[in-house]
Parts: sequence; structure tokens; C-alpha cells
Amino acid sequence: MWAVVEISKKQYLVKEGDKLEVERLKQKEGEVTFENVLLLALDDKVSVGSPYVAGAKVIAEVKGEKKGEKIISYKYRRRKKSRWKKGHRQIYTHLVISKIIPA
Repeated sequence: MWAVVEISKKQYLVKEGDKLEVERLKQKEGEVTFENVLLLALDDKVSVGSPYVAGAKVIAEVKGEKKGEKIISYKYRRRKKSRWKKGHRQIYTHLVISKIIPA
């Protein structure tokens, strides 16, 4: 069984037991339920939502947060002594998919 779920305006293909890193969620630890299931596949049956599959849920467990890789942004203007350098590290939430509940 697998599903396509919308988390933070992004779509993820998930199965039970999968580990995901998604953009930072407000929930820090514990269980979280996602009801925005776009597609649900049970063996040979496929349910496509319009826009979401009614009654389907994905339950995940929040394991913590971690920082991603550092991204450097650098701009400069030649012959003007104008330059700047900035760094950014995105914070990700680590999820483990525990259950997919069909409609």
C-alpha cells in the first residue's frame, strides 16, 4: 500500500515505514496526521482524489529536526568594490510513516 500525500504544499510518495525529511513543521515531537491524501493505492485498486481522497489519512511520527546543507549566495559588481556573501541552512523535520488509513 502506498499513497501520495501533500505536506507543506509539497507532494510526497509514501509507504508504511518510510523515512522522510520535509520542510520544518510546527509539531516538535509525537504523532501527526495528514489528511491531504491525493492518491491511494491498495494492491490493485487505485483511488484518485479530486482534489483529495475522502476519509484517507496518513499517520506519521515526528522524530526531530535537523539542519540541511549550507547554501552560499554570492553577488558582486565588477570595478565597484560592491560584493556580498550570505549563507543559509534550511531546517528539516524528520518523519517516519507509521500508518496509511484508507477511506
